[in-house]
Formats: sequence, C-alpha cells, structure tokens
Amino acid sequence: MISKELLKREIDNVQDEYLIPLYKIIKTFEYPDDLDNIEFEEEEEDQGKKEWLKFIDKFAGCLSDTPIERGEQGNFETREDCR
Repeated sequence: MISKELLKREIDNVQDEYLIPLYKIIKTFEYPDDLDNIEFEEEEEDQGKKEWLKFIDKFAGCLSDTPIERGEQGNFETREDCR
C-alpha cells in the first residue's frame, strides 16, 4: 500500500520542471471542481518577472556609465553591379 509518507519522499525526487503539473494533479484530487482557483502559476510568474528584472538590472544596469553606442557606418568600396 502507498502511504502519504511514501508520496512525500518521492516528491523530493521529482524534477523542478514537473512540479507545476504534479501540483495540479494533487489539487485535482483535493478539489476536483475548483481547478480555476489554483494561484500557484501566478506566484511563479511573478517570481519569474522579479528574476528577469534582477537580471536586466545586473547586466544592462552595469552599462549605465558607458552606454553602448553605434559607431560610424564607414565607406564601402563600390563593387561591380551584378544585375
């Protein structure tokens, strides 16, 4: 027989990318008619936005003292017209 303790131990072996689907499956058995009220994805989405903003601030923010500038286009030789 499978116990809750066994399930809890096995959850530690689940890869992070499968945690959301696993969470939804578990919630399905708990509240079968109320799947739309699961807020887990929104919390993860907010966390993703925060991480993205930190990333931008860390890497793009470091260029604020010396912003990236495009140099002059320069002159190119005129080549033979192949039309």
